[in-house]
Order: sequence, then C-alpha cells, then structure tokens
Amino acid sequence: MDKKLITIKDATRILKVSMDTLRRWDKAGTLKAIRLTPRGHRYYNYYDVKLLASDLFSVAKDWVLTTSPQEPNNKFYCADSSIFQARLHKLENQLQNISDLKDEFSLITSVVGEIGNNSFDHNLGSWIDIRGILFAYDLNKRQIVLADRGRGILKTLKRVKPELSSDEDALLTAFTEKITGRAPELRGNGLKHVKMIVTDSNKTTPMKLFFQTGNATLDLKNGDTAIDIFNSNFSFRGCLALINF
Repeated sequence: MDKKLITIKDATRILKVSMDTLRRWDKAGTLKAIRLTPRGHRYYNYYDVKLLASDLFSVAKDWVLTTSPQEPNNKFYCADSSIFQARLHKLENQLQNISDLKDEFSLITSVVGEIGNNSFDHNLGSWIDIRGILFAYDLNKRQIVLADRGRGILKTLKRVKPELSSDEDALLTAFTEKITGRAPELRGNGLKHVKMIVTDSNKTTPMKLFFQTGNATLDLKNGDTAIDIFNSNFSFRGCLALINF
C-alpha cells in the first residue's frame, strides 16, 4: 500500500468524525475514498485528510519541504495560472457571501491574487520540479495558504540586482522596493501592493500575512509601519504564505 494512504480508522481519528460520516462524504464527493480493489476497504489520501482537517499551513509546509515532491491533490493544485484564476474567482464569490466582509472581500482576493500570480510570473517556463502552486483555504477558520516549489525570490531578483546576497535582502526588496518598470521585474511589484493592503489600518477587517522564501520570513498585520525580516529554522526553495483575516 502507498505510504501516503491511510485507513478509514486513521481518517476518523484525524477528522474526529464517524465512519458513517466518512462513507457519506465519499458518496457526496466531499472526501473520496480510494479502493485498491473494487470491493476492498476504503483508504484515504493523507494530504486530502489533513487539508479537510484544516491543518492547511502544516500541509503546505510539508509539501515545500519534501525531498520527494508530488503534485498536490487536484482540488488544491493549480498547475497553471488559468486554473488559479478560476479558483480565485470562486474564492471571491464565497468571501462576498460572508456578511462582515461585504465591503472588503475584494481586498482579500487581491492579496491572494498577487501572491499566486507572483509565483507563476517568476517561475514561468523554469519550474524546478513541480509546476504550479498549492492553493487551499478554510473560510471557517479564515485561513488561506499558497505555496510553490519554484526558484524563490532571491534567485529571481538577482537577475536585476546581482548584489543581493541573502534571502532576507531579497524578501525585503520584494516587499518594499520598486525595482524597474521593465519586464519581467514589473510583475514582481505586486508584493508591494500586498504590503499596502495588509498593513492599511483603515480596514475594518484585520489581516495578517506570514510569508517565507528560502530561510527568510516576515509577518505583517494591520497598522505595521515597518517590515521585520527573520531567519527561519527551516529553509526551502520557493515561497510559502499564510493569510489570516
């Protein structure tokens, strides 16, 4: 049996639901079971179960750190920007239906869109192993995660700023400095727009952003006037973002 498959009993423990509930979810398509034989026992993809359990950041972190990468489950995998845009539109519609977000749902959508588009723009035609991004959210917990296994911000920006020598310098540059109006660097200016939205203290909906590339991380929230970059205790290629609102 594939090591990423777990039994129905393990799935009930993680999700804290009954086997009957899992069977109903299987029929409804909420969480599809995997049968190794036509009449065999139900197994579940571990990552599907973890995502449904809303441990989104843990799943995304595991994915960017793994040395044996696989494409994420199709529900959360955007292989190209057109798939990402379609799912972003679906998210926007769902956010619009949340009563206290009716005036600011578009700001959250914009932040997600800029981060996702940044991954596609900076890795266009040069993905290292897995093309595309992991994009998942839990609106009950008001969490959104995005991750890619691309080249990372340092390698991208060194093309136009070869003096950059660390992930920390590159991350600070990406969120604060307009480099040039020439392609492809113009595409990277979206992260400065993200900073402006997240830190705007005039919003009625508080937002928080965790962002990491390489071993450099930042945390942003409403009202921040400066950016502090920290070293993480783990490092990876690509980008990882968690948005709370």
